[in-house]
Amino acid sequence: MQTLAGKKILLGISGGIAAYKCAELTRRLIERGAEVRIVMTQSAQEFITPLTMQAVSGNPVSDSLFDPAAEASMGHIELAKWADLVLLAPATADLIARIAAGMGNDLLSTLCLATDSPIAVAPAMNQQMYSNIATQENLATLARRSFHIWGPASGEQACGDVGPGRMLEPMDLVHRAEDFFQPADLSNIKIAITAGPTRESIDPVRYLTNHSSGKMGYAIAEAAAKRGAHVTLISGPVNLATPANVERVDTDSAEQMHQAAMDAATNHDIFISCAAVADFRPAEIATQKMKKKSGEDEMVLRLVKNPDIVASVAGLTEQRPFTVGFAAETQDVEQYARGKLSRKNLDLICANDVSQQGLGFNSDSNALHLYWPEGDKALPLASKHELGQQLISEIIDQFKAKQH
Repeated sequence: MQTLAGKKILLGISGGIAAYKCAELTRRLIERGAEVRIVMTQSAQEFITPLTMQAVSGNPVSDSLFDPAAEASMGHIELAKWADLVLLAPATADLIARIAAGMGNDLLSTLCLATDSPIAVAPAMNQQMYSNIATQENLATLARRSFHIWGPASGEQACGDVGPGRMLEPMDLVHRAEDFFQPADLSNIKIAITAGPTRESIDPVRYLTNHSSGKMGYAIAEAAAKRGAHVTLISGPVNLATPANVERVDTDSAEQMHQAAMDAATNHDIFISCAAVADFRPAEIATQKMKKKSGEDEMVLRLVKNPDIVASVAGLTEQRPFTVGFAAETQDVEQYARGKLSRKNLDLICANDVSQQGLGFNSDSNALHLYWPEGDKALPLASKHELGQQLISEIIDQFKAKQH
């Protein structure tokens, strides 16, 4: 999916060891449809060559304020006007200080003065340099001037130190760029999403559950919120941070999630049932820990059916939201998905083949096939972050088509 199609990104590379990652960053930006132009400081060329960046970007690299050929047409002003986004990565302590001071003593700092395009800064430096009060004050100055500060990450550094100061990884910066250009076009739409597993207690210390990590549901919630939707995330027990601008409702069992879903459904335009809900629960929950008994090699649990959350929402007769279900299958995916679509009265179902290695539960990637009564569409293998964006777009298209 070309999430950056038509976007013009000026990548400014300064002299830090993280400059070697800029070839990968450029490739990934172009892969998503962006046009990338490169400006390098003289010190950046000690870490990665202009020839490399020219080959990766497909454009000549600019590196001098005094290039007679470029400056005959005021090349630095032309570049400054060309960009939709200026991304400084890596942004060293020196570059940050010079920009904060308003200096224009090389091509890159001059461009930052001459552009009225937004500028994103990806700091990259030793942890002590990053923590230094001068650097922190310079970053605060840039933030007050509406620069976007992306990072840094924390971890082991090239010098052997450990701490904050690592440049964000190329894909993290790509995602920041995608988020930056994401249109806030869903501000009038309310979306409720269930995510993660449920836990069905056996006794005070044991429960039945499944392998769902919640990553897909959280990615969908994040994608919807970034487009301005009002998102309620009804979550089972997971180890994930709540996406920004998302209201989270924590639940544990299927019955708790069912109650939260029914409370939310009639107040939302779209309901997406992404959680992996246990179909059955123990008929009785022991009040004390169940002990092994001498001579007994078996234990029998009697299970009863849990409420069907997505079918309950789809079955509402008043204030029913556009209802989306998920089907995790291991065989005959279309047959089972369409059967569930019809049987549960859904508007759309997202099916995935969890028998394929690296897909579905606990993975960072997935592939989906969407089915609705009049058609279908495949969403090929992608990260769950990207898939969440694609899926929200498809759901909104189907929702709007049904409205008309």
